[in-house]
Formats: sequence, C-alpha cells, structure tokens
Amino acid sequence: MEWHIPRSHPRYYSIIIRERLVKAFHEGIVVPQGLIAHGRGEAFDYILGETSHEFALEAERAAVALILLAKKPIISVNGNYASLASHEIVELSLETNAIIEVNLFYRTEDRIAKIEDLLRKAGAKNILGVNCEKTLIPGLESPRGIVCKDGIYSADVVLVAIEDGDRTQALKRIKKKVIAIDLNPFSRTAQSADITIVDEAIRATRNMVKIARELKGLDRRLLEQIVNSYDNRRILMDAFKTIKARLEEASSKGFILEAP
Repeated sequence: MEWHIPRSHPRYYSIIIRERLVKAFHEGIVVPQGLIAHGRGEAFDYILGETSHEFALEAERAAVALILLAKKPIISVNGNYASLASHEIVELSLETNAIIEVNLFYRTEDRIAKIEDLLRKAGAKNILGVNCEKTLIPGLESPRGIVCKDGIYSADVVLVAIEDGDRTQALKRIKKKVIAIDLNPFSRTAQSADITIVDEAIRATRNMVKIARELKGLDRRLLEQIVNSYDNRRILMDAFKTIKARLEEASSKGFILEAP
C-alpha cells in the first residue's frame, strides 16, 4: 500500500526516512533489528533537536581531516547506513578516495550483493563486499568479524556508522583509527572510537562531503593540526551537556523544545 505523507506534516522528514527503511526491509537490505536500532537513534536525535551541533561539526571536520591523511581509509557500510545515505556515502568516497566495504552483523552474501547494487546505482566506483578475499578480525566472533583482506583488514582508518561496539573495540585492538557516527554518546562504539560524531547519519555524511571539498586542497600539516587538536573526550562531554541542558529546559518549561 502506498501512503501519501503531506509535506505539511510536522514530522515529514522523519516519516520519509522511516518509510525508506521499511522499503529497504521489504527489499532484503535492512533487517528487522535495524528498524529497532533506527528508532533508538531517532530518540536521541529528537532530544538533540534534530540538528548538527557544534560538537558534531567539530568531530566531522576532524574525521574528514583524518580520512584525507590516511593511507587507506575505508567507509564501512551496513544495511541501515546504505538505505539512509547511499548517495552521501558515495559522494564522501569520491571526495576522499576512500574505499567502501559492505560489512554486516546479520550477514548473507545475497544481502551484501543487494547493498552493493544499491551503492553502485548511487554511483559507487570503489566497493568491496562479495568479491574479495575474506579474513577475520582477531577476537571478534560475530559475522562482522568477516572482512575483506584488501579492505577493512588492511585499512589504517575506518569510518563506521550505526555500529555495534564490539567491532569498534576489536578494530581498535588491531591498531585501526576508528571514526564512528553514533547518535548515542553512551554507547560502547561512541566511547571506544577515536572520533565520535554524535549526529544523524544522513546529516553527518552530508556535512562531511561539504567539509571534504573545503579541506582536500589543504597542506598536510594543516590537516595534521586539525587532527592533533581534536579531543574526543571533550566532544562527548559537550554532547552529554547538551542532552542534559535540553532535558532540563524541557522539564522546567513543561513542553517539547524546538530545535536550537
């Protein structure tokens, strides 16, 4: 059944995103558990006012600088991320020369192939998934430990989004720099990553594309200054403080807060 969602609806954007995920679920790209994960993230985004705060923009800038400095950056993509931001992912890949690798917790080769096809339709040129030599991330028993030998396994920087914390921690153990897009600053992923972007996946990736266009012509020393001056602990603290402040303001005023 086709649903008409009027643009005048106050939750139009949110509903459109949900419908996109449901469509991807029926196409075998997103799993039921992914719908639950999206709802959890949407709750945090609602509290944060559905906007990219300064702490998110600072993390996004540092993330792009780190990717541009990397010898072999990889964008790790699961079903949710591909369904939400396929065009933005491809743009970021092209702007930064980062390879895209499809990596799934609920892994089947058919599902990987469908996600690859979705990304190729969005213009992806350099993508790994089904047709690559596989290896395992040491100490990670879940299917997300299966990676491409010439992809995530040999990368120096890995961007992950809507991620499970055990893989982030496993990547850190094998000396990868990890950039995480995660609306939940309390998660193991957010706490373990080198750079945590507390922002919605589409906005975050879109912001990073714009930042990449600004930074990719910079001297390497200037990029290193951006990365070296970045403090992820402070960024997480700013995210916590913002959540706390918005909840306190809402509780004192007794009504839902508008976006800042």
